[in-house]
Parts: sequence; structure tokens; C-alpha cells
Amino acid sequence: MEKIQSLISHNGVVIFTKSTCCLCYAVTVLFQELRVNPIVYEIDQDPEGREVEKALLKKGCSSPVPAVFIGGKLVGSTNEVMSLHLSGSLIPLLKPYQLLS
Repeated sequence: MEKIQSLISHNGVVIFTKSTCCLCYAVTVLFQELRVNPIVYEIDQDPEGREVEKALLKKGCSSPVPAVFIGGKLVGSTNEVMSLHLSGSLIPLLKPYQLLS
């Protein structure tokens, strides 16, 4: 889907979420605490949200939300993001996108 490709190719960090998803909120807050200001795209606020959801699944997302892309590449959902963070591998991925303090 063109909308997804455009977002992930023009922005360093993109999180596809739903406004009612607590795990989406947790991942978004984690990124903000790591001094990253991700583009947060709430698919339930988009009239084409169902199509976006299907397209995310076709891209390899294990669940449609949260779907995290860093540097144009799919990182995954909550489990993958938290595993990367706990292993110390997330911050190096985010380094180019961190805000200066």
C-alpha cells in the first residue's frame, strides 16, 4: 500500500497504532523516553484503516498494531521491540533518530 511505503520511507521511525491499544501506547512512550519522536499513525482514525491493517500483515507484521518501522525496515510488534530493548539492541537502531538533549 502506497500510504505505508511513503510513511516509512520518508520518516525514520514510524509506529502504526490504534488509539485504544494499550501496548501501542506503551511502545510509543518507550520511544519518547528514549528521546525519539516517532510518527504515530493511528489506523483506526483512517477511513482506509482496514486496508492499512491488511497491508501491514502482508508486509510481515505478526499483528497489525503496534507495527514499528525503523529506518524503513520492519522491526515488529511489542514483543520484538521489548526484546531488542532488553538485549540492548534497540538504542543503537534508534541512535540516528534520537533528539539532542
